[in-house]
Amino acid sequence: MYELIDSTATFIKQKTNNFAPEFGIILGTGLGGLVNEIEAEYILPYESIPNFPISTVEGHSGKLIFGKLSGKNVVAMQGRFHYYEGYTLQQVIFPVRVMKLLGIQRLFVSNASGGVNPDFEIGDLMIQTDHINLFPGNPLIGANDKRFGPRFPDMSEPYDHKMIALAKTIVEELKIKVVYGIYVGMSGPTFETPAEYKYVRNIGGDTVGMSTVPEVIAARHMGIPVFAMSVITDLGVPGKIVEVSHAEVQKVAEIAEKKMTLIIKEIIKQL
Repeated sequence: MYELIDSTATFIKQKTNNFAPEFGIILGTGLGGLVNEIEAEYILPYESIPNFPISTVEGHSGKLIFGKLSGKNVVAMQGRFHYYEGYTLQQVIFPVRVMKLLGIQRLFVSNASGGVNPDFEIGDLMIQTDHINLFPGNPLIGANDKRFGPRFPDMSEPYDHKMIALAKTIVEELKIKVVYGIYVGMSGPTFETPAEYKYVRNIGGDTVGMSTVPEVIAARHMGIPVFAMSVITDLGVPGKIVEVSHAEVQKVAEIAEKKMTLIIKEIIKQL
């Protein structure tokens, strides 16, 4: 697997004149508009990149964007990959491995999720402080390659405390409301039943979604600090559960995206 990842990274370096990104960004459902803030220098469609998966979900454009954001070199995934698309967890984390070999030092992740905390509202931005993995597996299962990281990586700080503290200062200055909580990752593609929402809340979750956890595990395995934000696009709270569609999720995410973009831009500027 290392050889495949290395060959993909080598191809990308050739296509981007050895562009060296400091930050990696993964944009989730309805959140791809942040790339409009990037001073793009190179754009590579996923289908043009050897060994790269192809995004099949509406709201995920499927492009790798290289350029400057807040004056810093970044690479952004406009669209990500999910286990429910039929990809293995190892394929889901493939781009994160590639970004590591391209040189990223920090990773930003965004997602749309369902809120199970009764204090949350639709449209809230949640800064992730931890997560619970309910995917049917772990992306690190199998032979471990020490070139990526240790056999048993520590997960005591899945989300970087320093970046969370910086974000807290920034949102107070910008007067943007955010909440903090624990993200629960599940396979999808169905939205959760009322009983499943209740289960997620009972085990300590604040939001539930179908992404993020595998990528974060891979990043931490490789020693990359992570900052993640969720947009609460629907509620899995008793009395507030309604029928949800993917289009509605996209719409809410797109509205909240501007605030998320401001926060991420300012964090990158100050790091």
